[in-house]
Amino acid sequence: MTTDSAAVPASTAIPAATLVLFRERVAGAPPELLMVERSGKMAFAAQALVFPGGRVDPDDHRLAARFADLSPEDAAARVAAIRETIEESGIAVGLGPAPDAAGLADLRAALATGGTPFSALLDRHRLSLDLAALAPFARWCPKGHETRIFDTRFYLARAAADAPEPRVDATENVHALWISAADVLEAGSAGTRRLIFPTRRNLERLAQFASHAEAIAHAALHPIDTISPWVEVRDGEQHLCIPAGLGYPVTAEPLASALRG
Repeated sequence: MTTDSAAVPASTAIPAATLVLFRERVAGAPPELLMVERSGKMAFAAQALVFPGGRVDPDDHRLAARFADLSPEDAAARVAAIRETIEESGIAVGLGPAPDAAGLADLRAALATGGTPFSALLDRHRLSLDLAALAPFARWCPKGHETRIFDTRFYLARAAADAPEPRVDATENVHALWISAADVLEAGSAGTRRLIFPTRRNLERLAQFASHAEAIAHAALHPIDTISPWVEVRDGEQHLCIPAGLGYPVTAEPLASALRG
């Protein structure tokens, strides 16, 4: 028996983007990922540990028009992932040349106030976008939060060797950190970190990789189909499920333990 599986109408889903940013460590140690803890006051994913990201805005589409080699939706989502990561963590990726500390601080402060479009800020600082620094990884459109359905594209990127420590924005998020996928999953299982269903599934997938390069190679071998989890009864118990064949080692979780938003 399957329920809750109807496709989400494209017109009702909010386009969004998320960046999975890798920081390589010493040989033999798993890479760390940039994550932020959502404020408890947020309507979606309150107190959850997530990857930086947010909705795609109209100015992202204006910038995307400069990249004819990418689809408009893909390019706009990559712009949004770069912009949101700067705003939420103070770490820049996909910008050239790399801004110095003062320039990055000014860029982030201006993004936080929301008064100046990202395109104008890039022009002010004489920065260009390198959207090739981001590689597609996944696309999720869960329906667990019926009043706010996000169609989110996930991208992979690698942080510069001299990337600063993340600094939380103190508005939407209350904490930012570098942490390995395995350590986040362990904390989630212990109940010391809150992980929503899509984040947990992506962390399980990311925990397989010893490097950013391995993650890129794995992503290239799997189709990026839009994932809309559904509820299915298995052995008399409801499970939240995703399709097989998309690179995820775990494709179902008992609904009773799945956090959907």
